[in-house]
Amino acid sequence: MPKVTIIYKAKTPAAQEQAESLGQWLAGRGSAVHLLEAKGGEPGADNGAERPLPPDTGLVVVLGGDGTMLGAVRQVVACGLERVPILGVNLGGLGFLTALAPGELLPAMEKVLQGHYQASPRLMLDAVVRRSGVQLARFTALNDLVINKAALARIVELEAVVDGRPLTTFQADGLIVSTPTGSTAYNLSAGGPICHPSLNCIVVAPICSFTLSNRPLLLAPEMVLGVTLGKRAQETTLTCDGQVGLELEPGDEIRFQRSEHTVHLIQSPFKDYFEILKTKLRWG
Repeated sequence: MPKVTIIYKAKTPAAQEQAESLGQWLAGRGSAVHLLEAKGGEPGADNGAERPLPPDTGLVVVLGGDGTMLGAVRQVVACGLERVPILGVNLGGLGFLTALAPGELLPAMEKVLQGHYQASPRLMLDAVVRRSGVQLARFTALNDLVINKAALARIVELEAVVDGRPLTTFQADGLIVSTPTGSTAYNLSAGGPICHPSLNCIVVAPICSFTLSNRPLLLAPEMVLGVTLGKRAQETTLTCDGQVGLELEPGDEIRFQRSEHTVHLIQSPFKDYFEILKTKLRWG
């Protein structure tokens, strides 16, 4: 039986209780169990698990919402355990990444422990920030990387190139670069397309574009998007999965591309993607 690491939502007694109950259930079936409380999901927080995951972890279960899942994914990747399957249980709100309801957890665990599950790799994105030619930071995202301005700041100008070839200068409140997995997050709210998570593509969507001709577009996974901030880019930030990031300055260059990392999210054995999509979006 694999060692199971359970990461549960921070400061949430119900999540801790669920984690302890699941741990006892797993121990009764011969699995070693490790419990971790996730950090808070506030922007700027690390939001990973409090301690590194055990290197012999064979399965990760995340109890919480999508924010807890995103933090757990960063921890899995940081620990070099990206091949370990991850099962998400939704204790939060909308929850596209944590597709299981609490009542489905134990039946799903029975199937997972027997090896009856699907966990296809999910594309991730890297962003490298350079200032005056010097690398300042690197981020890896499962959902999205977002350039955004403060609420009262002026429209920012973002000069975009693809594989070194000029594309356009976005005049907008910001820019969302997302994966297919993250297409149902901020990208969806900004009018971007919904992409099936099995697709390999990069989704680029401006936020409240000043120019109506600036529309969302899809890039091939091997393409590299470069963005340079214009002179008016004051009070602008780059955020990774809405949780970590840094403040940007005019002239900063950001390189977005497919990451070498992937993670394996276990699909619900009870509902397919389109049923989940229809339920979450309340389509008739």
